Amino acid sequence: MSAAPQLPLLDHRTLPAVGLGTYPLDDEEAEKAVAGALGLGYRLVDSAKNYGNERGTGRGIARSGVPREEITVTTKVPGRHHGYEETLASFEESRAALGVEYVDLYLIHWPLPRVDKYVDTWKAMIKLREDGLIRSIGVSNFTPAQLDRLERETGVLPVVNQIELHPLLPQDELREVHAAKGIVTEAWSPLARGREVLEATETVAIAREHGVTPGQVVLRWHTQLGVVPIPKSADPGRQRENLDLFGFELTTDQMDRIGSGDRHRFGGDPDDHEEF
Repeated sequence: MSAAPQLPLLDHRTLPAVGLGTYPLDDEEAEKAVAGALGLGYRLVDSAKNYGNERGTGRGIARSGVPREEITVTTKVPGRHHGYEETLASFEESRAALGVEYVDLYLIHWPLPRVDKYVDTWKAMIKLREDGLIRSIGVSNFTPAQLDRLERETGVLPVVNQIELHPLLPQDELREVHAAKGIVTEAWSPLARGREVLEATETVAIAREHGVTPGQVVLRWHTQLGVVPIPKSADPGRQRENLDLFGFELTTDQMDRIGSGDRHRFGGDPDDHEEF
């Protein structure tokens, strides 16, 4: 199994090209899944305060025996903690729950434009980074206009925007914005809801051509787009498959066929979705 390459970030750090998602695992499930995934070679783990599994994620990291400096630990500030002081306090809660001295990648989970505190939250995250408590700062579910506002009002761009992205929602325009700004695109729900993507005729046919699974085809589609997928799995066999993406390559035609289906969003719209 080829090791996952590292993608460069705007802040001169790097991000593994594939990671492990942990939603909706509870603490016990997350501990087992994270420890197992790190043992298989994963080096990017994605959690969030709202997932309710930061403690289990932290225990899995400690249990894995993998040196802390080799692991990119991600968590997220929830909507109810937007605001400058609120974010500082929320981060300390997350850091304590994870049992780590620093967080590698800290994200704003949703922009919540009606609340309109995401710029204040971003300013607090900049301070935490300057204080050495966070290595890199980014966002999740932000639109181009919201990204522009962060840059305009603080001079600091997110290194990552984690968004819903899969063959039914390729996010072409947003990916172009990210590419122009140097922002890395991460994909949550990279396999969508599973069946619609994994049982698609084109995907199954392409998988047969390469002797891999449909899930591997879809995740490889992400990596060839330059997108970092973070599929959730607690199953060791599936985890191994999801990491084993770099021993084959999709053709241009195959890439086009995978992303040619109907467009469908399963999650919320960042312009009005509210998650506290």
